[in-house]
Amino acid sequence: MSKFSYEGKQFLLNDKPITIISGAIHYFRVVPQYWRDRLLKLKACGFNTVETYVPWNLHEPQEGTFNFEGIADLEQFIKIAEELGLLVIVRPSPYICAEWEFGGLPAWLLADSDMVLRCFHKPYLEKVDAYYDVLLPKLKPLLCTNGGPIIAMQIENEYGSYGNDTKYLEYIRDSMIARGIDVLLFTSDGPEDFMLQGGMIDGVLETVNFGSRTAEAFEALNQYQQNKPDMCMEFWNGWFDHWGEEHHTRSSDEVAAELDEMFKLGASVNFYMFHGGTNFGFYNGANNPKYAPTITSYDYDVPLSEDGEPTAKFYAVRSVIEKHFGLEPLSLPEPIAKKAYGKVSLSESASLLSQLNELGTSSSHAFPVTMEKLGQDYGFILYKTDVSGPRNAAVLHLQDVHDRAIIYLNDEYIGVIERDHQDNQIELAIPEGGAKLSILVENMGRTNYGPLLRDCKGITEGVRLGNQFLFGWEIHTLPLNNVEQVQFQQSLEQVNVCGDHNTKQPTFYKGSIEIDETADTFIHMEGWTKGVVYINGFNLGRYWNRGPQKTLYIPAPLLNKGSNEIIIFELHETNNASIKLVDKPELQ
Repeated sequence: MSKFSYEGKQFLLNDKPITIISGAIHYFRVVPQYWRDRLLKLKACGFNTVETYVPWNLHEPQEGTFNFEGIADLEQFIKIAEELGLLVIVRPSPYICAEWEFGGLPAWLLADSDMVLRCFHKPYLEKVDAYYDVLLPKLKPLLCTNGGPIIAMQIENEYGSYGNDTKYLEYIRDSMIARGIDVLLFTSDGPEDFMLQGGMIDGVLETVNFGSRTAEAFEALNQYQQNKPDMCMEFWNGWFDHWGEEHHTRSSDEVAAELDEMFKLGASVNFYMFHGGTNFGFYNGANNPKYAPTITSYDYDVPLSEDGEPTAKFYAVRSVIEKHFGLEPLSLPEPIAKKAYGKVSLSESASLLSQLNELGTSSSHAFPVTMEKLGQDYGFILYKTDVSGPRNAAVLHLQDVHDRAIIYLNDEYIGVIERDHQDNQIELAIPEGGAKLSILVENMGRTNYGPLLRDCKGITEGVRLGNQFLFGWEIHTLPLNNVEQVQFQQSLEQVNVCGDHNTKQPTFYKGSIEIDETADTFIHMEGWTKGVVYINGFNLGRYWNRGPQKTLYIPAPLLNKGSNEIIIFELHETNNASIKLVDKPELQ
């Protein structure tokens, strides 16, 4: 058993003073085979603690169905940290932000139109309680009070940025205590008055999140919380990227200077992030307004790159820690091999429209309904209706589309309408005899931060041609979690290659590569437009030629010695149905 507490401004571990030097590594953004490697590098950099969020949507993907295996094996991640002599901070609050889909909340919460999130709303709290009944008993044996490595846990995340329902915060606190969580509890908020006022409650240590102006941040905290330890729970030493932006970077010297000031002030720190990892699958979040989805890479420009390599920031940070606390000589684990496997041709294809029955379910509705109402969490949804004709050209209005719609008339491509970009208007003229209107909508990631958190996907209200609402829809759910069901055909003349742009349809491509030895590699998406990549059935995530991400990371454990299958779902077009596997990432 251990005791983690504080006395005045000083944290204590077993009654001895300790400065917490923590780094965030999210187990759910790193393949399990690499957890030990990343944690060893955290320790080698001079850190004594690892911190992780816990995403509810990963662990309860459908209501009442729980997952704690593979990349979701939180207990194993914590046990590896313990084996390496690291302390652990866990942030299992229902909401985590983290640039993660819906801030970690499960999509099925939105099936209830009356659901109110992150407040003292009993239907919401009942869902949280059912989740905590499963999650918290797994963490209880790992608490330091029970001989484990967990020294502290968070009750809610940056709540003051969202609301001021202290009764809700007290409920979450009491829910954790009632389930045997007897370690230090804390909250974390930005260092602004309204955030601290909304996010603090009695009996819970407040911490602050910031990337610069260290002294000012702690001064703001001390206005509300006197004679307690100063801790930056999120030191933003890098930043995340949205599609269409340049890759964010921050100088190592600037980060080192802020960290040095923190230590001079006697504060503790948690790097957000130490190692970012990858938003595999459809788990990236988005910011809103203006709607901006996060890219697949969560590199974050931090001490360890997306593929786990120490960066210049790693060495700059280590020097500051060594200056203040002294360190043993640097010892890193063996480097993980990287390999350029070369070109892979994708010689089989299948159009999406030919695979609807294999990939999802269909149902008839008077009006378009959202994914959540149909029990769908991620992926795509297809709306089809017949429009009578003839009609003169009129503007097509999607009211509202979440998040990106591709429009087809009689299966011919017409254009794209994007959320918050509806200035690119599409006009439709309907010929005599009428036409079939199809709208393929992509969920590009639910909002993960701010007041617009409630973010249902698909078409949320209706579709109008001019001022007339269109009724009578056939809707196909397409979660794309079963691409092994696609019926491919060998094809020399593929639908999306060359030809008339207006005939192009979303298409699956398949190819394979034989390899003798597995190594980390990167799939370069040059020549492709937008879509999703699967390797041996594992969803690597999205690509988009808007950048900044040009490559997708493939960790070696996802590869097989021998044959490896690559499936690409391309929404628009490719000028060459092949890819290259290279040995370096490209973020611009």
